[in-house]
This record gives sequence, structure tokens and C-alpha cells, in this order.
Amino acid sequence: MTSGLQITDMPSPNFDARELPISMIVLHYTGMESAQAAIDRLRDLEAKVSAHYLVDEDGRILRLVDERHRAWHAGRSHWRGVTDVNSASIGIEIVNPGHEFGYRPFPEAQMGALIPLVAEIKERHGITRGNVVGHSDVAPARKQDPGELFNWHALARLRLALPRPTRNLVDPGWPDAGFLLALERFGYDTNDAGAAVTAFQRRFRPELVDGEIDMECRCILLALLLPKPQGDD
Repeated sequence: MTSGLQITDMPSPNFDARELPISMIVLHYTGMESAQAAIDRLRDLEAKVSAHYLVDEDGRILRLVDERHRAWHAGRSHWRGVTDVNSASIGIEIVNPGHEFGYRPFPEAQMGALIPLVAEIKERHGITRGNVVGHSDVAPARKQDPGELFNWHALARLRLALPRPTRNLVDPGWPDAGFLLALERFGYDTNDAGAAVTAFQRRFRPELVDGEIDMECRCILLALLLPKPQGDD
């Protein structure tokens, strides 16, 4: 299905039928002590979890579930009004031990494989940049992956994800309630306000993830909500 990339099929039994058209890509980290442990879990019938692809640290790509099917990667989640994120998304697991087992930067070889994979999936399904998201974006109260060390900029500079706004930033002066309304409009589930703010910071202000709404957060969010060129396409 994916041209130009070396992909090894390693099927998982954990999938079912989609009920929505594909409109997003969700990036995860595996959060396990080794790649093999993650692969074993994603292929374990009893675990009831899976993803469409796994990208190892050395750049190896595995296809676990055909894109036609609904993989079980996002769990209870929400993004831009979609609550069955699994039905609407392609899930990519990126091998990394995560915050629990020694979180570390994602190697160049891994990013070098991930970027063309995302590019081909995005083009194939006509997915907008604003719908290329992290697991923490769609499940902020439960998840923190792929985390603040993930190189979103590498995707954004190739128009594969939204960039962090940096120019002509203006503070709209929203009160906290106004910021949360704007964050919900952008796409986040804000039922757990602190978790939503933290997820937003991990994605767009990773050098300071404190869950506090401040001027910089307001400026970034306003710029993201403004029309193009900073909007998604």
C-alpha cells in the first residue's frame, strides 16, 4: 500500500471495521522497555491494542494493521468533534521507552523513516496538517506521548504538521475561561482543563510544560486559530 518505503508486514489480530472515513494521523510512543516488548503487545490478542504501523529506532517500519481496518491505538479520545478516533485515524507507534522507562530523543534514523511514512499517508487520505496529532492531543487526561522531546518541527517544516507560530504574536488577553474555549475550538477536549493545557504545551511550547495558562500560550493559540498561512491545510 505504501510506495517507496521498506515496510515489513507483521500482522496483528487486533482490529475491526472502520465506521468513519480516515481524516487524521495519531502519533504515539510505545512506552515500553524494548521494541520487541512493544511489538509483542501490539500483536497479543489478549492485550486488545494495536496500531497500523510501528517505527523502530533504527528506521525499520512494521505494518501491523492494514489501513483499511480500524486499529485499536487511541482508546477513549476526542479531536475536533470526533470521539471514535480509532475509526477516523491511522495510528503510528514510534519506539521510545517513554516517560516511565527513560524517555529520550527520537533518533535521526527513526525520524527519517517516520517523515516519509507520514507524508505518504497524509497525501493518500487527504489529511490536513491540523489533524496530524499526538496521542496526548486526543487523550490529554490519560496520555503524554509522543511527548515534549518529539521533533514536531521536522514534520512542520515539510508541511506535515502544524508549525509552532513564532511571528507577529499578539496576546488576545483572554481570561483562563476564554483560553479554554479557544482551545476547545481548536480541537482539544477541555473537560480536564489542566491536562488540556499541558497537552497543548507539549505540542506547541515543549520547553516549558507546566499546565499554566500564560501570555505565550495565549499568543500561540490565537495564531493557530487565525486564517492561513498559519492555519492547517
